[in-house]
This record gives sequence, C-alpha cells and structure tokens, in this order.
Amino acid sequence: MSQPLDTLWYTRCPVPTGLGIAVQKGWLEETLGAQGTAIKSLRESDNQAVRESHFDHSLQNSVRHGGNIPAIWARASGRETRVIGLSWADEVQLILTTPESGIKSARDLKGRRFGLPNWANAQIDFTRAQAIRGLENALKLDGLEVRDVELVDYTHGGTFSDEAAQTVNGTSTFGGRRRGGQNAELVGLLRGEVDAIFLKGAHAVQLAQQFGLHTVIDTGSHPEPLIRANNGTPRTLSVDLNLLDRHYDVAVGILAAVLRAEEWAWTHPDDTRRYLARETNSSEFWVTQAYGEDAHQRLRTNLDERSQLALQDFTDFLHRWNFIPQGFSVRDWIDPRPLETLRSAVAQRAG
Repeated sequence: MSQPLDTLWYTRCPVPTGLGIAVQKGWLEETLGAQGTAIKSLRESDNQAVRESHFDHSLQNSVRHGGNIPAIWARASGRETRVIGLSWADEVQLILTTPESGIKSARDLKGRRFGLPNWANAQIDFTRAQAIRGLENALKLDGLEVRDVELVDYTHGGTFSDEAAQTVNGTSTFGGRRRGGQNAELVGLLRGEVDAIFLKGAHAVQLAQQFGLHTVIDTGSHPEPLIRANNGTPRTLSVDLNLLDRHYDVAVGILAAVLRAEEWAWTHPDDTRRYLARETNSSEFWVTQAYGEDAHQRLRTNLDERSQLALQDFTDFLHRWNFIPQGFSVRDWIDPRPLETLRSAVAQRAG
C-alpha cells in the first residue's frame, strides 16, 4: 500500500536529463502535487549535509538523475537505493593536448604526462574516475595501458557541495563556486606542465576551441558502447528504498514526469536545446556540439540491455580502480516495477 509523502527531494546533474526538463517544465511538481507531495531541490539547500546527498544519496525520500559514479559509489558503500531508469545520451569525451605537443593519436601518449584532477576531500571523486576511464579506453584502442602514461595529480581543496547551487533566470550554477577553481589540469596543460588531459560535455568543446587545443580522440563517439560507457553513459535515475517501499506511487509519478518530458523533447528540438543549454549552463551552440544535432532524440529513459551491460562494465572498472569499496550486481540494483506499472497503464488505455 503506497502511503502519502509530504516532500520529495530531487537532484540532477548539469547534463541532459529527462528529470531536468520535467523540473523546468513544472511537470514533476504538477504530477506529484496531484498526490499531495511537494518537491524541493536538494542542491539548492542551505544545508551542506543535504547538498552532499547528491553524491552519497543519504537523504531519505529523494530522487537523483545524472552521472552514475556517485550513485554506484553510494550503492557500493551500503546505501539502500534502487535504479528505476537508465538514460543514454552520448556526449563528447575528449582527450585534449596542445598542437605543439606532437601527440596525434592515443599511441603517442606513451611516456607522456597526463593531468588528473584529485578532489582529496570529496567522498567520491567522480571527475578523476571519469578521466581515468576516458584515458584507459582511449589507450586500450591502441594496445596500451594507463601504466604506459605518467599521471600527474592536480589536488583541489574543498568538496563538490561546498556551496549551494544558485538559479538565475532559470539557469542553475550547480555546486556554486569551488575553491581553487574547476580546471587546474587545463591550466597545467596550457602551462606545459602536462601533455594531455580529459574533458567531457559542452564545456569541453567550448574550452577546446577557446584555447586552440587538439583533440587526440573522442571516445564518446566510438561505435563500441563499452568504449563510450562512462560517468554519463548511461545516467542513472535512482531513488532510495524507503521511497519505493512506502511511497511507491511517488516513484511511479517521478518516472511518469521524466518520460513525459522526454516524449515532449522528441518533437520540440529547438525548445529542448534551450532547456539543455540552461541545464548545462552553456549555450545552444555548445550543447549541439557536445550532444549532437539529435540531442532531443537522445533523451530516452528505459532499462534496456545495452545500458545494463555498460553500467555493469563501468561498475567493475570503478571497483578495479578502487573508487568503490566493493563490486555488485547491477541487475540486483535495478527495480523494474515502476516502469512496468507505467507501461501496463499505457497498454490498458490503448486497449
């Protein structure tokens, strides 16, 4: 029996997600409001412990849609969460160097210096994990391993949730300002301290053009899904187990709002680009460069086999590199019931 819920905490990453559009369109609030549930933004909270739940999923009755590394870490660390949807929106994943480095392919990275972020105080350093994944996959294609490259750390102070996100005219500055900046590796590359770095998404293509950088490889456009599998591919839509067990109708409502937003996006490409620009705190031009002309078509939340296999492969990677304390079965983590409930309801209406 599903019980009423007073407040749902929601959070999403500054990347293309159905939840982000559902929030911007007011559809999450509308759907859950009909059930008597209010919604609150976890990342705009004044309480850092609440904001940190974006990364460790410690807050009860919350939903998160975004990069999978924090969600995987939280599950591996014992948090009782469940994945109710997976979305796969390919994005650029760039190994970048300077034109004068002489590095033309991943093969040329052998023996060279690779800059890595190191958020020493963060519970889970997703920026470091996704960079090593991109590097490992790029090197693998040329028969090399990460140990063939010299890794150079750029240590950041503070955590990812030091300051609350701010919203200005519908645009969120996720995570607020961070002490020490956000791209120390990029500065190191421009200074000649390292020979290559990893950046992804809209800001990666913008910075690459802005500073005249050379793209060694974009693993995000490789035909093999497991080479593209990283923090954002696939993205997890996860909830805590208490929400599923006690407020099942809310979990179904969340998924309904997400799928409604995605279906709307498929037929509204221009509007969707504007929404994604707000979500990523970027421009429509860079959103198109990073996520493709068909970015509106890539917003699809489901539980398909490709996404499950890629998520398992990536979970195994995180365990192998000691980013998570233990491995686990992704299939056991997934709860297909809310999606099945929605599909049954659609089938009944159609019949």
